[in-house]
Amino acid sequence: METVFMSKPFYFQLKGEYALFTDPVSKGGGEKFTYQIPTYQALKGITENIYWKPTLIIYIDEVKVINKIQTETKGIRTMTFSKSGDSQDRSYYTYLKDVEYLVKVHFEWNLKRDNLSYDRNEIKHQEIMVRSLKKGGRRDVFLGTRECLCYVSYITENEYIEAKSYYEAAGNVSYGNMFHSFVYPDEACDEQSYNKLSTNFHSIVMKNGVIPFVKPDECSITNVIRDYDMKEFNQIKSAEEELKTT
Repeated sequence: METVFMSKPFYFQLKGEYALFTDPVSKGGGEKFTYQIPTYQALKGITENIYWKPTLIIYIDEVKVINKIQTETKGIRTMTFSKSGDSQDRSYYTYLKDVEYLVKVHFEWNLKRDNLSYDRNEIKHQEIMVRSLKKGGRRDVFLGTRECLCYVSYITENEYIEAKSYYEAAGNVSYGNMFHSFVYPDEACDEQSYNKLSTNFHSIVMKNGVIPFVKPDECSITNVIRDYDMKEFNQIKSAEEELKTT
């Protein structure tokens, strides 16, 4: 059996005027209300926009909440469609305001993609990840939704450790069972989920300003949504080739 590889940890800062990590309960209607803290899936999506290849699986280890948690509600004009023609409606979105997070992540090889084994070069991928972080990401980065622009900065482990959270003396703060992550077929850990799309929920606790995350397969609640075929990737550039142009 192949040994599971784990990269060194990477650290980066996320800052933005607003963030909207949507609570699934509020997605059904026109109103949207944010979670008070970022979800594992939101941070994973941000990291994948900074750097990702199908060779890798990104794991979020923890996030440190730097600023005080505060919200702001805005009236948003949204398009509606009726027989009489397009019109506008007003909805209310509740955002997080003036956010700053420090994130710790690592990646592991996606062992379900044997056809990409030629791309498993630890050093090269780690170099590209650091370069991508220093450039602010390879693609546009948002804090939950597209209107919430995000600024990404590379930081060192010492900077992460020394940064002070507004909640560093707050003890344990429980947020109950929250949406954690999606599980796609190429990341599933059991055979029954190989061709399924699933959602995970887990009890989230912030400890003195730091939220440690469990891995998706360690979540307490998992729901299968629907059948979902694994996307195929063939003949992608190797990390060595990409490094020459990064």
